Formats: sequence, structure tokens, C-alpha cells
Amino acid sequence: MKKTIGTVSTEERDEIQSLFERRNGLNELAKIVTADNSDLYERLVKDLGETGSKFQNWWDRMAQKYNWESSDNGHWEINFDTCEIILVIP
Repeated sequence: MKKTIGTVSTEERDEIQSLFERRNGLNELAKIVTADNSDLYERLVKDLGETGSKFQNWWDRMAQKYNWESSDNGHWEINFDTCEIILVIP
């Protein structure tokens, strides 16, 4: 089940979209970087951790700001075109 539960501003949307794209890019890079290149590997691991934290912090901040409905077994998604937040419950 999918249910629209709110919207965010275009600035807020741009912030999470940037983090989303960065996280996806880092995940793709992680598929080809090996621990043999220790400097690059360590930078990648650090950046993945920092980006993941910023990503989760954005969702936590927005959920508190807008008081979004939630579900124990659900998760939120954003429609980047409309700035709508969707609650997805399996």
C-alpha cells in the first residue's frame, strides 16, 4: 500500500535528492573498489558512512518537522518530481 502523507519544499527536496544520488554513486563505486587500494577504500568507506548518516538525518528531521504518519513495518519515499512524501507499507 502506498499513501501520500505530505510534501517538502523544493529546497528540502533538492537536499535529499543530492544525498540520494551521492549515496547511489558511492554504492556503485563500492562494487569496483577493492581493499587492495587502501587509501581509496578507506575514503570510500568514510564517505559512505557520512552520506548515509546525512541521508537518515534528513528523514528524521523532516519527519519531526512535518509530523509524518509512520508504520512499524513501512518506510517513506519521496517523489522527486512532485516533492510528495509517500508512506509505503508492504
